[in-house]
Order: sequence, then structure tokens, then C-alpha cells
Amino acid sequence: QVQWVESGGGLVQPGGSLRLSCAASEFTFSSSWMSWIRQAPGKGLEWVSCINSGGSTLYADSVKGRFTISRDNAKNTLYLQMNSLKPEDTAVYYCARGTVGALTSWGQGTQVTVSS
Repeated sequence: QVQWVESGGGLVQPGGSLRLSCAASEFTFSSSWMSWIRQAPGKGLEWVSCINSGGSTLYADSVKGRFTISRDNAKNTLYLQMNSLKPEDTAVYYCARGTVGALTSWGQGTQVTVSS
């Protein structure tokens, strides 16, 4: 069974930054597409970004230019650097195995709240 340890969420003011981390185990992390997804209050899941084993990345238009996804295969860890945060970025953020339309499992989530 896939194990996930997510961290880095919290309360931040608009314009601020946060870095999310996600350590995964029990699957071949280094060869897997990995994604970040989020769920805002009262809304459905929204795909945010993904990265393949070679480091190629994709972003949702809503976060392009502000968020950066990265990975450390030696540590089986996925990251999401979030800059210029907006109130509409408030959500529970999940790391997931897979890519858009093909997610196979995800973690327990970490809360990000952007508010003054």
C-alpha cells in the first residue's frame, strides 16, 4: 500500500509563499509521473501540476508562473513551491501518483489557507 507523508501547509498572507513536500513509498517513485491536486472548500478536485521522471512539467493556467513543481528521486520526495499566493489558492493540497486524468492514488492532504 502506498504511504504518503505531506507537509508544509499553513496560513499565509496574500502575496506570500509556501513550499509543500510529499514523501512517498511502496512504489517506484523515480519512474512515476507525479502530480499535485487541490480541493477548495465546497468545490471538486482540481489538478494543479505534474512532473515526469525526466523532470518535464505541466501546470494549470491558474498557477502558471507562480508555482513550481520539482522532485528528488533519491529521497522519493515531491515538492511544490508556491509564490505570489492568492486567496483563491486556499485549498487542501494532495500529492498524487499519476498525471491528468490518470491518477492512481494520493495522500491525506495538507491545508493551505491564504488570508489577511
